[in-house]
Amino acid sequence: IEWLIAFRFLQGLGASAGMVVPRAVVRDLLTGNEAAKLMSLLMLVFSVSPILAPLTGSFIIGGFGWRGGFWAVTIAAAIATVLLATALKETRPAEERVGSSFGVALAGYRQLMGNAKFLSLASIGGFAISSFFVYLSSSSFILIDHYGLSPRVYSLFFSINAVSFFAMSQLTGTLADRFGLTRVVKVAVTGYATTMVVLLALFASGVDHLAVLAVLLFVGYGFVGLVIPSTSVLAMDDHGEIAGTASALLGTLQFAIGAVAMGVSGIF
Repeated sequence: IEWLIAFRFLQGLGASAGMVVPRAVVRDLLTGNEAAKLMSLLMLVFSVSPILAPLTGSFIIGGFGWRGGFWAVTIAAAIATVLLATALKETRPAEERVGSSFGVALAGYRQLMGNAKFLSLASIGGFAISSFFVYLSSSSFILIDHYGLSPRVYSLFFSINAVSFFAMSQLTGTLADRFGLTRVVKVAVTGYATTMVVLLALFASGVDHLAVLAVLLFVGYGFVGLVIPSTSVLAMDDHGEIAGTASALLGTLQFAIGAVAMGVSGIF
């Protein structure tokens, strides 16, 4: 089991590149509203994966046993390696590249950690992602244990909210063209916060109906779908020279906030 844990750790380190590199590639190629359109597609892929993975994994394990899951990951990694070698060209112009030493990376992190705008946007995106993670981890207990939904109805309920998230994320670029990314973020954050405050106020006053929860979550996660790609683009817009470093730190901060939020939600 110790070897399994060790290699899973190494696997996680390698898989993290799949989250960091695509955002850096988007920043190399595009900025502003055009980047938001492409980033929204990335968010669609990033968000669909944790939803489909458990379902897909259950089918694989059911048909091939627990080792089948590792073979599936191995095949996926091999396909990704082939695509990386044949289809993904370097997007950073040679004259704009910086060294890839530890010192250069550390200097980039220091620069970003001292940038209030970057930290603010990363935190906003992190809190948005954390709400999605908390929903992933706790929704089954609330909807099945508290409201008595069957696993099949729960899956439908979950999927409907996911559709709201995905659909609104795909509108990010269109709304940015019309209103600007900054305004999209402000409206989306305000909308999500208002939705959650209303939900908490209703529950505190004794209103405990599944229909109320369903409607407010549907609206709320639609706003989250706007927040995540918008904040990612705005956070990286001013840091094209260290896009990879910015993408790495952005992901680290967002997932760290998400991990803390999941831990806190588990207490309650």
